[in-house]
This record gives sequence, structure tokens and C-alpha cells, in this order.
Amino acid sequence: MADMESRSLQAKEKAEVTAPGEDIRPGLVFTPAVDILENEKELKLFADMPGVNAKNLTIDLNENVLTLSGDVESQDKSGEVDLLREYRTGRYFREFRLSQVIDQGKIEAELKDGVLSLILPKVEKAKPRKIEVR
Repeated sequence: MADMESRSLQAKEKAEVTAPGEDIRPGLVFTPAVDILENEKELKLFADMPGVNAKNLTIDLNENVLTLSGDVESQDKSGEVDLLREYRTGRYFREFRLSQVIDQGKIEAELKDGVLSLILPKVEKAKPRKIEVR
């Protein structure tokens, strides 16, 4: 098991997420729950973003920072009155700092059933290998 310093993908600290450059918008901001798995070829990131569709999802990569943001649209229909409202709308937002281990040009993304799946392939030199002794 890798310790915190050797992880290839780490969430940015809260202080960095609320930096002055962040969007200023009314409404709630949610932090999606994330699972990150690793094998010798790649990292897989799964972000829970229910209510977000592909047209309202943005994935940015800038200066080794991977930013996920997605808006949950309101289900309001004209002529209907709320009897109970537990479904909350707003924006999902999460940032991760990528290490040099990730091949940033080959990242793939898919959104299905409210779960964003990212495949983050490792660069060739970062893959474990056996070295033959002569």
C-alpha cells in the first residue's frame, strides 16, 4: 500500500479549492465522492455525480491540475407545486493534482448512470518491470 507522499493522484487541499480564481456562483457546491484504484498500467477514478448529464459536465486539465465540475439541473416544471423537496440541485466540484506518472494525453472519460469514470494511463517509464541481471 502506497503512503500519502507516493500517491500519483492527490486531492488538492481545501484552502486551494477556495482560491480567488474559483467561480463565484449562487447555489450549493457539492464534493463528489471519489474512488481511485491503481494497477500497473493505469489509475481509475470514479466520481459519484448523480443528476449531472454530459452537456453539464466539464473536465479540465491545466498545469497538472485535473478539475471536475458538473451542474445538476432543477426538475422544476411549470404549474407544479412542491409538496416535498429533498433532491438538491447545485454544482459538483473537485480538483486533483496529477503527478508526472500520468500520461495526460491519453486520459479517457465516460459518464454513465451518474458515475464519472476516468482512465488515467501511466507513462511507459512509470510501469513496473523486472530487470534482468546478467
